[in-house]
Parts: sequence; structure tokens; C-alpha cells
Amino acid sequence: MNATARALVDAARELATDVDRLHFAPPVAYVYDPLVYARAAHEQFITRFVHGPRATLLVGMNPGPFGMAQTGVPFGEVSSVRGWMGIDAKVGRPPREHPKRPIQGFACSKSEVSGARLWGAIAMRFPDARDFFATHFVANYCPLVFMDEGGKNLTPDKLPKAERAPLEAACDAHLDRVVRALAPAVVLGVGAWAAKCCARVVGARARVATLPHPSPASPAANAGWAALARRALKEQEIVPFL
Repeated sequence: MNATARALVDAARELATDVDRLHFAPPVAYVYDPLVYARAAHEQFITRFVHGPRATLLVGMNPGPFGMAQTGVPFGEVSSVRGWMGIDAKVGRPPREHPKRPIQGFACSKSEVSGARLWGAIAMRFPDARDFFATHFVANYCPLVFMDEGGKNLTPDKLPKAERAPLEAACDAHLDRVVRALAPAVVLGVGAWAAKCCARVVGARARVATLPHPSPASPAANAGWAALARRALKEQEIVPFL
């Protein structure tokens, strides 16, 4: 394993340890950490595609229930991870699992819409994943999946301040290590909240910009996310990769 990949693997393992010490009150009822039960796939993603600094780092908010929660890869929609990236690995299960949100790993048949949009648009420009990852990398700011008693997904930005502060401290420290290891010129937060977190951590070390989130909760994204994202990159004068 090369030194840059080793730095990212070590940082992810430390982040998993730090966030798994935290406690969350209702409405959070279930917390999944794919950096633990999907560690093999996550580290395969790093070691397969990280061989030194990268010009651009994309940073998402946190795992989706049918994406990274299943595959250990940010925005990790199964068909994109297995088919385009060539990653496959055995995935375990979290200690407490919601019956409506089982972890099936690469056997998951549900598509993560955000991941399908992001990786699908990138794959159109880069049919060989190695060409994209030669100059880019993708990470998540927060590694945890939060759900309420009914299985509804809860995002970390909605946590109360007393719970969000220690979580952000751990995630900030991890992002700082990732940025130091990859030394990107541009850091793109996928969505406004991720971009805000990136700006706080990155400071003047790199240019921080925003990529519209591909979530199906966004009407603008549903109207054509790839075109929306390309327009945002052009407006921010960032070389398009979509």
C-alpha cells in the first residue's frame, strides 16, 4: 500500500473509532457505521484508486441507506461500485439493524439515486474509472447513517448542537487529514452543508466550491442533475468532470 493510501486508511480507521464512542438521543434510534462493517470494501476503494495527491476532492454529507451504507463507498450505488469501479467485498452488519433497513451489501437490489446520478454522470465522461480517479477522489464528511424508529433517514445537519459538536470535531479532524494527504487544489462540497463544513476545515489551503446535491429530494436535481452540476462547475470556473 502506498503512503497516501495508507494515510487515508489510517484516518478512516481513527474516524470510525472516534465516532463510535458518541451517543445520540431520540429521534435517532439506529446508527450504522459502514467504516466498521464495510471496512474491506471501503479500504479496497482507497487502495485501488489512491496513489498520490489529487487535484480535486469531492466531499458528500454522509452515507445513504442504499449507497455507502451497503458498499462502504461514498455515494456507493451497488452497480456503479461493482460494475464501473470493479470493487466487490464481503460486507458485515451493524450491531443493531432496523428491520426495514437491512444491510445486504453488494446483494442490495435497491438503487441509491444520488449515487447513480453522480457516478453515472462521471462514468459518461470517464468510461474507465481509473481515468477519473487519476486526478479526483470522493469522500464523505460524516461516515454515519442515522435513522429514527420508523427507519426514516436523518441527516447529521439536523442533529441538536450538543450532539453535532463532538461529531463535527471528529469529522473535521478526519477531513483535515484527508486534505493534507491528497493536497487538492479544489475541494467540492456536494450540497451546501458539506461545502460549509469543507470551508471551515480547508480554509485557504484549497479553493472550496459547491456541487449541487444529486438527491431525489431536490426538485432541481430531479429535473436533470448532470446538466445542473455542469452548469454549476462552469459558473464557478471549475474544469468540468461530468
